[in-house]
Amino acid sequence: RKPKIVCHQELPMLNITRHAGVRLLWLTPCRSARGTANFADRVTNEVRELFEQRGGSLYDPQVTQAEHALQSAALAEREGAGDAVIVASLLHDVGHLLLDEHCGQTDFLAQDHDHETVGSEWLQRRFEPSLAEAVRLHVAAKRYLCATEPGYWEALSPASKRSLELQGGVFSKEEAKLWAQQPHAEEAINIRRWDDMAKVAGVSTPPLEHFLCKVRALVSNAQA
Repeated sequence: RKPKIVCHQELPMLNITRHAGVRLLWLTPCRSARGTANFADRVTNEVRELFEQRGGSLYDPQVTQAEHALQSAALAEREGAGDAVIVASLLHDVGHLLLDEHCGQTDFLAQDHDHETVGSEWLQRRFEPSLAEAVRLHVAAKRYLCATEPGYWEALSPASKRSLELQGGVFSKEEAKLWAQQPHAEEAINIRRWDDMAKVAGVSTPPLEHFLCKVRALVSNAQA
C-alpha cells in the first residue's frame, strides 16, 4: 500500500515517506508545484535545498556529498559532456540525499537501499527520461567495469568494494554483454568513471549555482 504523503516542513517542495525502513523525501513534487509556470524554478530550488540541507554530510572520509557531486559534474564539464550528462553527474547520487544516507552513519553500507533507483525515479518526474536512466544505470556500470576492465576492481576505494558486494557483485561475462546493450549504458559508464575520480579532498570546482543554471534549463526543456 502506498503510504500517506505529507509535505516536509524544511523542504516544502518535496514530500516525505519511507523506503525500506528509511526516512525518505518522496519522489514527486507536491501537487501545488505541478502544472505551474514556475516548475523549473521550483525544481532548481529543490536541488539547492537538498544540497544545503544534506550535502554537508560525508560521502566518504575525504569529501562531503556536495563536494563529490560538484567534482563529478566538473569532471564531466571539463571533458566536454553535454548539459544532460553534466547534470546527471551532479545528481547521480541524489538518492543518497533523499534517503539521507552518508558515511557518518554507523550503519552506512550495512545494506543497499537502491539509491540509484530512488534517485532515478525522483529525476524522471523532473527531467528527460534519458537523464534519469543514466543515473539508474551508474551503479550497475561499476559491476560492468569490474567484469570487463582489468585493474578496475583493484583501483576501487574500500567503500566502493563494499558497496559492490551489496549491489550484486561483479557481472558475469554474459551479464556484462547484455547490460552494455541497454540505451544510455555509455553515459552511465562515463558517469561512473567521474564518480570514481570525484573523491579528492580540497579540489576546487565551480560552485553549485554554476550547475543550477543547467538544471533549470533542462527542466524547462523537459516540461516544454
